[in-house]
Amino acid sequence: MPQEDLIDLLTRIAQTPAPTFQEGARASLLSELWSAAGHRVSIDDVGNVMAKLGPERGRALTLAAHLDTVFSAQTNVTVRRHGARLVGPGVGDNSASLAVVTAFLRGLDVSSLKRPLWVVANVGEEGLGDLKGAKHLLQAHAQQMAAFVAVDGYLGVAVTRAVGVRRYRVSFSGPGGHSWGDQAPSTLHALGMAITALYSLPLPLSPRTTMNVGLAAGGTSVNSIAGSSELLLDLRSLDASHLSSLDARARHAIEGAARQVGVSVSLTLAGDRPGGDLNSDELLGLARNAAQGSGIDLRSAASSTDANAAVPHGLPAIALGVYRGGHAHREDEWVQLDSLDIGLGVLRRFVDAYQRSPLS
Repeated sequence: MPQEDLIDLLTRIAQTPAPTFQEGARASLLSELWSAAGHRVSIDDVGNVMAKLGPERGRALTLAAHLDTVFSAQTNVTVRRHGARLVGPGVGDNSASLAVVTAFLRGLDVSSLKRPLWVVANVGEEGLGDLKGAKHLLQAHAQQMAAFVAVDGYLGVAVTRAVGVRRYRVSFSGPGGHSWGDQAPSTLHALGMAITALYSLPLPLSPRTTMNVGLAAGGTSVNSIAGSSELLLDLRSLDASHLSSLDARARHAIEGAARQVGVSVSLTLAGDRPGGDLNSDELLGLARNAAQGSGIDLRSAASSTDANAAVPHGLPAIALGVYRGGHAHREDEWVQLDSLDIGLGVLRRFVDAYQRSPLS
């Protein structure tokens, strides 16, 4: 595909808003684009767009690129061209991957496929989406798949180890009242003590384990005792036992802060991404060879992607990047224009090699 066509395709995708849980407009666009490329397309119960290609018999290689971005529906998603770059909210993560996958489908000779190939544009990868689309897809079809590839991330990187993630919505509640006329406990006091206690928890350097309070809010006015407040907590680790330990210690710290101040607290699990080894050795070998065809030395990494959803099913999985860029999750995110065609070549060689490999 000519580079200008790829750029136009990426611009169209990126300028179609797709906040997590509101991916419908972009799903419709991808369905239209894939259908126009001559493929039979369906949309499942949660909004995943799917094209099942090649032979009907046999287990499928699945390529999945997520539809959603971290930006709200109110964000101006206009894409600007600055020299050799495109700049705009979500232009890389994951619009660029969707553009490369769509270009791949436009140039694909389905008659050449010797094994089933499923291509999916899935919902709910970002934030509190909790891998909704990938989890649904694998729960329904894992037995029909041979391998799962999340098309996501930067060119030259393959995710081979899934970082486990637990997320909690923590809500404090109390009677509230007037800042002068009442003597009630403040939920913001409890929230502050909880955050202090959380950041005082010791974390191992190896295996890497992290804790983050990403959002905290509450109260009504400057002269009111806060009757409600809330925080969002993100816990991660490369090791399941360390994640479970941190989970228990974090909940204990939060509950202790609420008791000390004298308010109530509830913790709601808002995300649970399974972590662990992705059984990716053979897929990584194919990906490395495909990258070397473009002079790229592929490096492996640990991250949290849609590939995490394959862990409970024991399905070989990997996340493969197909573009160069930076400033992900920022409104000035950018993509290097000439990297799109390179990523397309890597993806084509990867799929071709898989079709010819002895993997089953």
